[in-house]
Amino acid sequence: MATHSRSSVVAMPAVLVALTVAAALYAGKAEGYAPFVLAMVALTAIVGVGLNILVGLTGQISLGHVGFYAIGGYTVAILTLQGVSFWIALALAGVIAGAIGLLLSLPALRVTGPYLAMVTIAFAFIVQHLSIEWRALTGGSNGLMGLPPPSIAGLVFTEREISLLAVAIAGASMLLFDRLAGSAWGKAMVAVRDAEIAARSVGLNPVSVKAAAFMLSAAFAGMAGGIFAALLAFVAPDSFPFSQSILFLLACVVGGAGWVLGPAVGAAVTVVLPEMLSNLAEYRLLFFGILLLVVLWLAPEGILGTIARLFRRVDPRAADPQGFDIAAFLAPVAASEPLEVCDIGITFGGIKAASGVSFSAQPGRITSVIGPNGAGKTTVLNMIGGFYRPDAGSIRLGNTELAGAPAWKVARAGIARTYQTTKLFQTMSVLDNVLIAMRRGRLGSMLSAAADEADQRAGEGLLSFVGYHDALARTAGDLAHVDRRLVEIARALAMRPRVLLLDEPAAGLMASDKDSLRGLLRRIADAGIAVILVEHDMRLVMGISDHIVVLDAGKPIAAGMPGEIRHDAKVLAAYLGAAETHARGRQQPWSGPQDMVLAAMNLTAGYGAAPVLQKVNIAVRPGEMVALIGANGAGKSTLMRAIAGLLRPVGGEVILDDRRIERSEAHRIAARGLALVPEGRQVFPELSVHDNLELGANTRENVDYAAEIEMLLKRFPRLRARLNSRAGLLSGGEQQMLAIARGMMARPRILLLDEPSLGLAPAMVNELFDVLADLRDEGITILLVDQMAVLALDIADRGYVIDSGKIVREDSAVNLAGDPEVEAAYLGHAGAA
Repeated sequence: MATHSRSSVVAMPAVLVALTVAAALYAGKAEGYAPFVLAMVALTAIVGVGLNILVGLTGQISLGHVGFYAIGGYTVAILTLQGVSFWIALALAGVIAGAIGLLLSLPALRVTGPYLAMVTIAFAFIVQHLSIEWRALTGGSNGLMGLPPPSIAGLVFTEREISLLAVAIAGASMLLFDRLAGSAWGKAMVAVRDAEIAARSVGLNPVSVKAAAFMLSAAFAGMAGGIFAALLAFVAPDSFPFSQSILFLLACVVGGAGWVLGPAVGAAVTVVLPEMLSNLAEYRLLFFGILLLVVLWLAPEGILGTIARLFRRVDPRAADPQGFDIAAFLAPVAASEPLEVCDIGITFGGIKAASGVSFSAQPGRITSVIGPNGAGKTTVLNMIGGFYRPDAGSIRLGNTELAGAPAWKVARAGIARTYQTTKLFQTMSVLDNVLIAMRRGRLGSMLSAAADEADQRAGEGLLSFVGYHDALARTAGDLAHVDRRLVEIARALAMRPRVLLLDEPAAGLMASDKDSLRGLLRRIADAGIAVILVEHDMRLVMGISDHIVVLDAGKPIAAGMPGEIRHDAKVLAAYLGAAETHARGRQQPWSGPQDMVLAAMNLTAGYGAAPVLQKVNIAVRPGEMVALIGANGAGKSTLMRAIAGLLRPVGGEVILDDRRIERSEAHRIAARGLALVPEGRQVFPELSVHDNLELGANTRENVDYAAEIEMLLKRFPRLRARLNSRAGLLSGGEQQMLAIARGMMARPRILLLDEPSLGLAPAMVNELFDVLADLRDEGITILLVDQMAVLALDIADRGYVIDSGKIVREDSAVNLAGDPEVEAAYLGHAGAA
């Protein structure tokens, strides 16, 4: 879908005026049936403008707009028959339809996608049935006839004059859309459509934005319906069939949702084309439908969207920071106060995700929150940012209590944030991403420009400050990964925050980009902002942090300076394996065939422009258990996904039983004997345990399900009593056992286990690793990734240490245990700076 920044040009108002005048001249000279057809095109365009606001800007689908069209028509009919002026009745038609649209939006917009479409369909049918049953007001099935024609200054409107009126209002509607799309409200609607979570974090209230869009959309439909009633001089339930709703939506989509002229183009196609095919008699609608399908197939972005894509050019102008004072822009307006987090906690389904978390984030300092996978770091950020409501505790910024406040209110209070996976407004330009955040949710008039010249200079200055030097007009969805990170930080800074929450900003960045990020974060803190950093790159954390808080299983276990944290026994235990967990090593050293079941050679893979894995080499031999260990974000899960075919490698080879598989699809790799038990277990929650197990053998033929499931139940006795229960109701440990058992049902040549201990209690971890030891002793070939390095090395035969996407150490598990290189991979080198 287009945004105003792509659809609007300097001359757009002049273009609209010219087209409107041309259409009016044609209406003034046309004879016969033509003025009526032109009027229907204009009325469809007016409704299309309303849908353009809803669909093109806000991304909400309505299949019930014929209901608002009917409300407008009946409003004009009822009032004019009572002697009310047509012009007053027409205005009231828009107001009443808009008011009903606003009321409908409040419950309707709590659902999305097909559910919202179903709600609007139901609304259309309710209006239709009311028009039939409320006979005293609507005339029932017979409708209302003999409507007086509009008049002004003694001129009584005929079909031609009503056609001219419809054309004029259609032109004015598109001009209003052009102004709306360029306003802060229009940008907010696009922001909510593109990334609702991020929209909340820049101070936008999605409910208000969507409700305003729905209200405006309904008002346009109501006004069009009022003119339609005057055009026909009567209204009846059959005047507003449900199929008309579909045609309205088609007009918006076929023309190009989000484009100023899209409704006019779409209306011309959906209204004029059937008339041109009228000679085909009963086959007319068939050919019309076929032609529409062809148009949608050839131009899925609409006619205007497709044309614009073919000729689109990006203005190469980059940010010019000249004359912008970043220190003055970011300077706090009042005395800076710390963010005080006191004993916050939250529980999900009986599981404590965080409890007793307390710290103080001081202005001008970087406070890092670290911990192993599942420690609750992002959960804490989400509570501070207003996305989760804490069950207990307090979050105060100065005298303002923020615990439990919605995210958009937290943002307006002065807390900005970024995300693990960047959440930019994809279809907006880079500069617009920054400018909408600068409003801090205060949108102003719907008809005024989103930003003035001073705002533009500030936006450019912020982008230059963070190190973005590409085109300002580039669409955010087209950016390289590093630029997406930088723009997201610039957008957060545009809010002039007192506190900045950064969730893994270094993820996926190359070493040189991380160095630049380190300097940027220090400059942000030096500007007086309290920076709270969640990051897996321990070199970055240890080199830049003023204070570190360490979480494990949702609880704080240590706090202090980087040097203290690096050597804290509790921290080492949390990252490398706790004392209360244990694993059974092999009684005799492994000795088996030296040919490889699985090998990765010079494997390079990633999710953006910067590769996560860089020329990784590993090998696993038959009957061997190999551990792959490293810090969070080192690339372990990425390697597992690349091997299993879930991520296409950029370079290198993956060999399974002497066959290259790096270009094979995941299901074909599974059929060749590789079974992945992914991080997070990912059982099929709505299926029973038994059904999950059966699905594990879907790549095999002639399976004795009863016998093989019985063997697995002996190995995993906890599952026997839950065999017919839904998998989603199992505990975390039981789900992990089910995931492994499901993988075993494939009788794989090699089993890949990704973080099997994640989120499990120590007793369950011990039980799980006993099972893994049994599988190892029975000759099952296993590649194991686990955050608990000590446990993984205790149970493995060999190990690899991965750091920043590279294998930095390979040795026997015995030699790797206690190796300083392992500790450095998790907590950074002592000399990190």
